Amino acid sequence: MPDRLLVYTRTTAYRHDSIPDAVAAVRALGEFAVHHTEDSAALEASLDGYAAVVFLSTSGEVLTSAGRQRLAEYVEAGGGFAGVHAAACTEYDWPYYGELLGARFARHPQHQPGKAVIEDHDHPATRSLPTVWDFTDEWYDFRANPRGQVRVLAVADESSYEGGGMGADHPLVWCREQGRGRVFYTALGHAAEAYQDPDFLAHLRGGITWAAGVRD
Repeated sequence: MPDRLLVYTRTTAYRHDSIPDAVAAVRALGEFAVHHTEDSAALEASLDGYAAVVFLSTSGEVLTSAGRQRLAEYVEAGGGFAGVHAAACTEYDWPYYGELLGARFARHPQHQPGKAVIEDHDHPATRSLPTVWDFTDEWYDFRANPRGQVRVLAVADESSYEGGGMGADHPLVWCREQGRGRVFYTALGHAAEAYQDPDFLAHLRGGITWAAGVRD
């Protein structure tokens, strides 16, 4: 199995200040050699040498037509895909991407402390986390609830923060299969501080390695 990740951070809409910290954190996980790029041409070339492609707080339209085709072919053939935070604010004009990721970003309240409830501990991304996880983030709302289309791993407890808009069932972290590939998404990871948090780093490592097909 390939031992490299393609970490993509191109933005054409909002750009998170935490992107450099996020990239450094993924490198420091030590699981893979990381190729970080913001060049859309990198997604037009063969992706077969990568264990997974990671969209790390991408935003807006970030792929060419050729890049869209290449990414879809890669995942359908068994490649891994992981989306972090603003990956859900990406490629609104490409219907396949919405299906691939599982849901699209709608809005968020202010960055604030809240609680994530781990619904499924039988996954590398959530295995080491407390059942009620205190965290500070933007607590994304999505345009539609992905439950039924994805395996929900964690939900947001809207009673623990101000401004939630999805109600009692608010998926926050999930995974799914697309073709022969594996897809993982976490809505968390807004601020630079997240990428220094041991629990979040374990969460990130578990999600990326699962998408890449690593068995633990």
